[in-house]
Amino acid sequence: MLALTSTTGKPGATALLNAILEHNLIPASQLVILTSSPLTSSKLATYKSLGIRIRTFDFNHPDPAALAGCTRLFHVSTPQISLDFDNAPSGQGREKHHIVAINAAKEAGVKQVIYPSLAFGGDSGTGVMGAHLRTEAYLKGLEEKGVMKVTVIREGLYNSSWPLYLRYFGVGNGKEERDEIVIAGDGKISWTSIEGLGLGTALVLADESGRWVGKTFHLASARNRKTLAEIAAFVGEAREREVAVKKVRREEYVEYYVGKGRDRSAVEWWSSTYEALERGECLIEDPTLDELLGSRGVEAKSVEETVNEMLSA
Repeated sequence: MLALTSTTGKPGATALLNAILEHNLIPASQLVILTSSPLTSSKLATYKSLGIRIRTFDFNHPDPAALAGCTRLFHVSTPQISLDFDNAPSGQGREKHHIVAINAAKEAGVKQVIYPSLAFGGDSGTGVMGAHLRTEAYLKGLEEKGVMKVTVIREGLYNSSWPLYLRYFGVGNGKEERDEIVIAGDGKISWTSIEGLGLGTALVLADESGRWVGKTFHLASARNRKTLAEIAAFVGEAREREVAVKKVRREEYVEYYVGKGRDRSAVEWWSSTYEALERGECLIEDPTLDELLGSRGVEAKSVEETVNEMLSA
């Protein structure tokens, strides 16, 4: 059986589960949802009715019993990004929670862990990538010892995450008054729709050929390569009011947003992301996702479509 985490809490994992079910890629009877939500939660009712097993899973203190009978675990990173702030030392960032869950899987006899990482460089120094790289390294260590098999999927940045990169850009009616967005760097990004990523990942999980075992690869769309300046221009067109970006030094960026009332630790953690964009870390030259989607006659949604949808909601 395949155990899945975060399917009711994180959009990407929800899209993955929906794609598995919509395309009948894995029988519902072979799926286990691990959740910290109450088992009586209404958002779990549909999955229960389909015959999917639902099990309680405390990500701080995971019980191996929740993984009984599971041979594979798709483990999504914890959203508690504050654990990474202030240059958290190795083992004390988000990876701490990932590692205890992986260890629970090991104790339960899980044979393979599939870990969705991020599409930044393998030696990236960004705050957002630190916990992912540490988790990847831990998994690779287990793989080298023959403890379990590992697959690492470096996921392209979501189309819908553009407001994060255009720092706290408000979407919806009247929520954003800025015409100029201060950023600390720019570069091409291979923007990827959540729906496309969900289907691509589902196809990887459903593939029993062994093709993906032991691999680290990207799932990112090749048709959505846009800079933040280009995204800002799309936003301006969509709201009929010009938006531009202003690039400043990283230190100036931090002081600017702290001066606007933002938490210093959070701003400093995020600021390194822009240096990665400048280095081209998020421009992905890997056709895997487009090939997977093409095998199902699907084309990834463009980032422009997503921008328009979000601003018209």
